Amino acid sequence: MKIIQLYQEETKIIKLAVENNRQAQQQIYGKFSSKMLSVCRQYIKDIQLAEDVMITAFMKVFTNLKNFEHKGSFEGWIRRIMVNECISYLRVQKKVKFAEDEFFVEESFNEIDSQFTVEQIQYLIDALPDGYKMVFNLYAIEGYKHNEIAKMLGINEGTSKSQLSHARKMLQTQINILKRQDNGTE
Repeated sequence: MKIIQLYQEETKIIKLAVENNRQAQQQIYGKFSSKMLSVCRQYIKDIQLAEDVMITAFMKVFTNLKNFEHKGSFEGWIRRIMVNECISYLRVQKKVKFAEDEFFVEESFNEIDSQFTVEQIQYLIDALPDGYKMVFNLYAIEGYKHNEIAKMLGINEGTSKSQLSHARKMLQTQINILKRQDNGTE
């Protein structure tokens, strides 16, 4: 019963927010803003810029709330808007360049040693070139497939695979350096 009640509560709040009820909009913002700032931060290094993009994306959320069909997760719907807004922002800033590189190597890279903090891992991801970082985030964090990423970014599927491969190699190299530093061998 509790799950149904929570779903009905969310549906009620969404309905009120569609009618421009500021309290309902504030509840939605309050519930999701910290998570969505984390999403934006994955794509945009500067926290203030990430926050600006998040706020712009929330404006789009509230503007388009009437289009939410209650199919799937509301949080997932918001998250998709955040990701798209981050991509749009980076495109406008011309910060992303994709090398048309069809060469890629499929490799496994599923575990990051748990000895690293979230901040260290985020630092490593932030150090990636923007194109690598964007494809890495869309694939590894958001769970998009290469054909979806290619459509979203206007690149070839092979380029998406290549960018991911290069990102993984760079991350693995940096992780190995961190491990050697932690072990005192470098």
